[in-house]
Amino acid sequence: MKPPVLTIDGPSGAGKGTVSRSVAKKLGWHYLDSGSIYRSLAIAVSDKQIDLLDIASIVDIAKAISLEFECGDELVVKLDGVDITDRLPSEATGNVASIIAAYPDVRAVLLQKQKDFQQAPGLVADGRDMGTVVFPEAENKVFLTASAQERASRRYKQLKEKRIDANLAQITKEIEARDRRDQERASAPLKAADDALFIDSSNLSVDQVIEEVMNLIR
Repeated sequence: MKPPVLTIDGPSGAGKGTVSRSVAKKLGWHYLDSGSIYRSLAIAVSDKQIDLLDIASIVDIAKAISLEFECGDELVVKLDGVDITDRLPSEATGNVASIIAAYPDVRAVLLQKQKDFQQAPGLVADGRDMGTVVFPEAENKVFLTASAQERASRRYKQLKEKRIDANLAQITKEIEARDRRDQERASAPLKAADDALFIDSSNLSVDQVIEEVMNLIR
C-alpha cells in the first residue's frame, strides 16, 4: 500500500499554499509545493539567461537542479543550497514558470521528482495538475479557486507587505492571461479532476477552507 495523498489543485492566488501547509501540519504529513518546483526552475533559467524558446537547455537545467523544501511556519525553498524563497512570489518568476511549464519535455523531467515526495505517513500535494496527472490515484482531491479579481487583490497585498512595487490592474491582467494559458495548454491543462471537491474561496476565510478540506479527509 502506498502512503495516502491529498491533492489540492487550482489557479495561482487561490490560497492553495496556505491551506495545504496548514492541513499537512494538522495531519503530520509531508508537503509538496509543485508550483515552487516550476518557479525554482524559472529562477534557474532566468539566472542563466536561457532563451525561453530553448527547450533543450531548459530540460538540461531541470535535470540538474537540486531542490529542498522546509515547511515551518513559512515555506523555505532552496535551489542548489541557496534560499530563493523571497524570489518565488514575483510576477516575473510566475510568468516564466507558466511558460516553461507548458513544455511537455520539461514536465516529464519534473514529474518523477514530484512523485518521489509520496512517503509515509502521507503527502499533501499542492499544484495545478496534482489530482489529474501527478497523483490521479489519490483518494482525496480538492480544486480550490477564487475570482481573478480576488486573487489579484491577494497577490497585490502580499507584494506590498514585502515592499515590492506592484500595480493591481497589471496583476489582474497577468493573472487572467496566465489562467487562459494554463487552461488552454496542450500538456496537463489546469482543470479540476472529475472526483475533486470544488471550493470557491472568494468569500471564505482561510479557516473555513481548511475546515472543508479536513472534513473531506475525515
